[in-house]
Order: sequence, then C-alpha cells, then structure tokens
Amino acid sequence: MFPAPYTRGLTRSSSVLARVWPFGRGLLAVLAAIVAAAPTPPAAHPPARVQPRALWVWSFDDPRATVDFARRHGVTQMFVAVPTRVTTAPTLPKLRDLAVRAKAAGMRLDALGGDPAWIDNPDWVVTNWVRPVLATGLFTGVHVDMEPYTTPAWDTARTGTVTRYLQTLDRLRVAAGAAPVEADIPFWFWQVRTDTGLTLDQEVMKRTAGVTVMAYRNTAAGPDGTLEVAAAELAHARALGKPVRIGQETNDLGTSASEVKQTFFGKSEQAVNDQLAQVDAGARRFSRYVGIAIHDYMGYAALGR
Repeated sequence: MFPAPYTRGLTRSSSVLARVWPFGRGLLAVLAAIVAAAPTPPAAHPPARVQPRALWVWSFDDPRATVDFARRHGVTQMFVAVPTRVTTAPTLPKLRDLAVRAKAAGMRLDALGGDPAWIDNPDWVVTNWVRPVLATGLFTGVHVDMEPYTTPAWDTARTGTVTRYLQTLDRLRVAAGAAPVEADIPFWFWQVRTDTGLTLDQEVMKRTAGVTVMAYRNTAAGPDGTLEVAAAELAHARALGKPVRIGQETNDLGTSASEVKQTFFGKSEQAVNDQLAQVDAGARRFSRYVGIAIHDYMGYAALGR
C-alpha cells in the first residue's frame, strides 16, 4: 500500500508530526498498523535460468576476440578445431594463445576433430591426432565429429560401418587415457539398431564422457521442433547417466525448406536467444541435460542484432 520511500519518510518525520499536532502520536500508530498489514509487493520475477553454453570453433582469426565473444555469450566450453600433427603445425602459437585466454576466463577448451575416413584407420588417428593433441597440454578433453553416415558405405554396408565407427571410439577413448572424449551425434541415431540390440546413440554414449545431439531446428517447440527431435536421445542419456547437450546451427545451409528449418541463419540474435531459452526450459526436465552447443563461432558472430 505504501511504497518503501514513503514509509521511510514517515518514520523520519514522526517526532516532528507529534510536536506540531496533538493527535500526531495516535495517527502515527494507526498508519503504522496499516503499513504492517499491507501485503508485501511481489519481488521481480527472476529471469529464466540459462544453462552454460558450448561453442564449436572450426576457425578463428583473433584469440582475444574469440574468447571475449564466447565469454559475453555465456560460453563455458569451446570445441576448437585442431589439425593433425599439431605439435609442429604453424597454427600452434595461435592455439596456445587461445588456450591461455580461455583458461583465464574459466572456460574449458576441448580439441575438436573428425573425419568419416577416421573409422577406417583409427591407429593413424591416434598417432597423428590424439597423441599430439594431448602432448600440447592445452586441452581439457577431446571432442570428435566423425559422421560415418556421410559415406557411401553407410547405405551399402551399414553394419560394418557402424562396427568400425564404434571400434574407433573405443580406440580413441583408450588412447586419450584420463582425458574425456565426447562425440557429436545426429538426433536420429536412436533409430539405428546395432548388433548388441542397443541403439547407436546408446552405444556412443557408453563409449564417451558425453554427447552433443545435433538437433538442428530453428524452433524449440511443436512438431519437428528441437525439443521433439532431441527427446529420445535426451531420455537415453538420462538413463545411462551421461551428460548431453543439444546442438543448434547458425550457418547458411541452403535455401530449401528442409535446409532453412535447420538453422538460425538470417535471424536476429534476440530471436535466436528466445528460442534457445525455450530449449533450455524444455530440456531441463532431463536430468543429464547440460546446455546448448552453438554451431559455430563464425555463424553465431554473424547473426543480426
């Protein structure tokens, strides 16, 4: 009934009122009782809790600008592309600069790599990518994006392709030792059965420290929205006790209806944030959900204001 500034003024003026008006003390007592009985104004509604963000960084020019952008956008983990034989690569100084700045900002920096051909020669990958990555001492983990379904063999010899893919993950996990290995998977891996009777997403989760589900949609809710297409793998991650992120796209994928619905390209950052907040709110019911990963730094930075 009486806002705080008025009640504070009332208290300060009590002695003055009592002196200038004989009935001042009685009036003050009545007013004080009214103020005490008045309902407390409701506190401002707290903003929706935003889960930590992750960010794919396939390329970058300026380490300082990259980390500053990530920090401003709530990113706590970056997946940064690292070439093979990185210990002798010309990009190593820039990666080292990025790692130092990321650490100072409290961010986790994981080495990002992957190629469908990796599943045919995992020992080569271990020798030329995993071991050099770990030798730098710059990275807190390994993040792989191999996408075996992009090869012709996925359609002509799927069983063998799936087997080699999972064997490669096993090999990478052993080679990484104490360093956690995470993987990107498409939202439809739950539809692919393996020889064990489990679905492919479950087999990947068993072999990794966590997964990012590429559930690329530019609407959070409704039929064919992000939350719907990611639901099965979120549930599997919860059952297996594995951390899971939801990946979201910001790059230009093309002009067809199927391509347009998979990306936030061309939308304002505010419009994107509104949808991401809905994803966070809807996915939070899955206990192992740990936030959104944005694909990727260049696309995200180019969004309209």
